[in-house]
This record gives sequence, C-alpha cells and structure tokens, in this order.
Amino acid sequence: VLLLALILPFNSTASKISPYLILEEVGNRLFSRIANNQDEIEKFPHIMKDIINEELMPSIDHRYAAFKILGKHLKQTSKDQRLQFTESMRHYLAQSYASVLVNYNNQQVLFETEKPLNGKKIVAIKSRIIEMNKPDINATFKMRMNKESGEWKVYDMIVEGISLLSSKKSEIGKRISKHGIDQVSLELSYVK
Repeated sequence: VLLLALILPFNSTASKISPYLILEEVGNRLFSRIANNQDEIEKFPHIMKDIINEELMPSIDHRYAAFKILGKHLKQTSKDQRLQFTESMRHYLAQSYASVLVNYNNQQVLFETEKPLNGKKIVAIKSRIIEMNKPDINATFKMRMNKESGEWKVYDMIVEGISLLSSKKSEIGKRISKHGIDQVSLELSYVK
C-alpha cells in the first residue's frame, strides 16, 4: 500500500507535465552541457556519448522506436530477441545522436510554444536551430505518452522533413529480412 501511495502520485504528476516543457528542459540541459564541455569533447570525443546517455537518452522512448522499426518483423520475434534488439537500438540511437551533436557549436535552439494537448497521447513539437550566416534548420520531435508510466518521451526526430524513424525502419527492416534479427541486433550494438 505504501509503495502504491508513492507510485500513483508520481504517475499522475508525470502525465500532467507538458511534453513541450519536458522537451525544452531536456534540450536546454543537453545543449548547455555540450557548450560547457566543448574543449573536453574536442580532446576526448567519447565524452559526447556520456553526455547523450546522461542527458538525452532517459527522454528517448527507444523501446517504442525499436518496435516501430521492427514493424512487420515484430510478430516473428521472441521476447528475448525483442529485448536484445531494443537494447541494441538504444546503443545505436545514442551513438547516432552523439555523432550528430558533436557538430553543435553554441547554435541557438528555439522550441515551439506550448499548445493545448486536448487529450492527445502523441504530439509533434517543432524547433528551429539558428546559426549566424547559415539557413535555419527545422527539426520536429515526435513525443508519446507512455500508457503505463504517464511519461512523455521522444520517439522520432524529423529534420528538414526527413524522419529518423522512417529512414531507419526502411534501412534496418531490409537488413533484418536479409540477415535476421539476431545478426542485425549484434551489428547495431557494435556501431561506433
């Protein structure tokens, strides 16, 4: 009973926190930490992956993204295969974000102002990355509320109209069809 009393208020509070606010807070912490560690990251690039794992990955719904990427292959997998693939996707996504964000150099990131959710469980939040003397980069973060925990997490990022999830679903889906899920999970877990 005590455990339920502690968990239930957290879950109901988590679902009331705006995904717009969550995304902005995570983004600001992430970009601030990258900016404050530019010299160290330049000398030791692996630090970027540590920052990504600590600041960004707790807000990424890698399980949902992995299941979306599996698509038609999901029903053909065992529980252990899904678990391994999900963990491999977490590693792969962290590595992908780290390799992209290593190019961050104090650009200004603006997030869309909060809009009413009206009961939505999935939202797309726009952002703009601004750098002097360069065209703005438009990025949209798709967020989903987990039914069980009530937490809002990012499951896809669309940059200039290209969905990371859709492109990876196509690319990885073909590899699974050709080589099987076990092989692809292994490959993803060793991506550097």
